Amino acid sequence: MTGILVLLRHGQSTWNAQNLFTGWHDVPLTQKGEQEAKAAGETLLKAGIVFDLVFTSMQIRAIETNRIALSALGQSKVDIRQDWHLNERHYGALQGLDKKATTAKYGAEQTNIWRRSYDTAPPPVDISSPEHPTHDLKYKNIPVEKLPASECLKDVVNRVVPYFEANIAPELKNNKNILITAHGNSLRALVMSLEKLSPQQISEFNIPTGVPRRYEFLKASNNRSDAALVIKNVEYLGDQSAIAAAAQAVADQSANK
Repeated sequence: MTGILVLLRHGQSTWNAQNLFTGWHDVPLTQKGEQEAKAAGETLLKAGIVFDLVFTSMQIRAIETNRIALSALGQSKVDIRQDWHLNERHYGALQGLDKKATTAKYGAEQTNIWRRSYDTAPPPVDISSPEHPTHDLKYKNIPVEKLPASECLKDVVNRVVPYFEANIAPELKNNKNILITAHGNSLRALVMSLEKLSPQQISEFNIPTGVPRRYEFLKASNNRSDAALVIKNVEYLGDQSAIAAAAQAVADQSANK
């Protein structure tokens, strides 16, 4: 047997609420975000999933979402592993900018390319910028050359997927139930790999905040550790009409509405 995988995007953050590009900038949850995290935990409780391992990014909005959800789930003592490979995409020079103001300045077409294209990153920040990760003590033990100054989704795929394959997939194959609490783009990168989506398909794929996405996998036909995970079933957990509305809200934001 293989374990169950659940992906959970963090609840609304303060910069989400202000419609700012957030990326690697560390901001807390709003009250709504905390409520979303609690609701996610309650949904997982109803689903009856017991987790063996939990993975989060090193960013506070994911860490807090994870803490609140596990508390509501009654599984606060589960083993939690934090890693920067699960961080949000770095938005480069866009971090901290208002999304609508950026669209007004650079035009909807260019802004949308920066936001949703697979392989075009926004302008990078200089290493002297406070938005460069080297100035955050959390990343002091990571070589500077590995810290991003800007990323496109392809860059995020190139750090998330190898980390998943090396650290998380083996645990799933060992029948461990796994929760990953992370971000819109780091989770989209993983979804792209798991579900074999094209760059065009992933550009149109949106993950709502605070909604658990559950994966069940087929049993491998052999016991080889390098056998690929094959999806048996994937679904969002919870009220499907509310989830559809939440996903549409993310899509509208991405379309600069």
